[in-house]
Amino acid sequence: MAEALEIGVVPGVSADKWVRVWRERMPDVPLTVVAVDEGAALEALEAGTDMVFSRLPVEGADDDLHVIPLWSETPMVIAAKDHPVKVFDSVTLADLADEELYPGWDEGTLDIVAAGHGIARMPQSVFRATGRRDLVAREISDAEPTRVGLVWRTSTESPLIDEFIGVVRGRTANSSRGAAPEPAPEPVRRPPQQPQRKAERPKPRGAGGAGNRRTPKSRGGRRSR
Repeated sequence: MAEALEIGVVPGVSADKWVRVWRERMPDVPLTVVAVDEGAALEALEAGTDMVFSRLPVEGADDDLHVIPLWSETPMVIAAKDHPVKVFDSVTLADLADEELYPGWDEGTLDIVAAGHGIARMPQSVFRATGRRDLVAREISDAEPTRVGLVWRTSTESPLIDEFIGVVRGRTANSSRGAAPEPAPEPVRRPPQQPQRKAERPKPRGAGGAGNRRTPKSRGGRRSR
């Protein structure tokens, strides 16, 4: 088993929640998180990073790469604060057809856009990570969302990688690979119940029931003809 685990993250992706779980569950195994440039997941893996949270598809991916798709990101248009898109809650690709689009998510691109020269496009998480207050961002409602996944080389599989996969997938410590299953609880045995006796129906008044009830004699004895 390796002595430590190194996880890479591309811009806009945070691994904090999984790092917290890891450090609670594996306090003796250091976990390091390193920044990875967009589109450089393979280079990071080749340089020794064990796993990378990367946007999909991974450039240059081959059969030696494992991928677990995780979540989708909202596509955003980024523009100067006085750009007309600021009055809308969201826009469409057709609304942006006549705009000059600057590729890239770097600070240089954002500086150009902030100066009023064209627009940029990026995932919402990337824009939030920039912390820029001199720009406005709006959702592009009909644009294809980006997808983030966890990637690693099959040739570098290890028990630690299996453990981290379990953390990301939400497996508990008791359900991690290699843990013995908990014994099933024994069924509760209840004492046999005595059969209930049928309750006797109360007899109707009179020995023979209503049909055998005697007619009371007329007062004064027999009637004379």
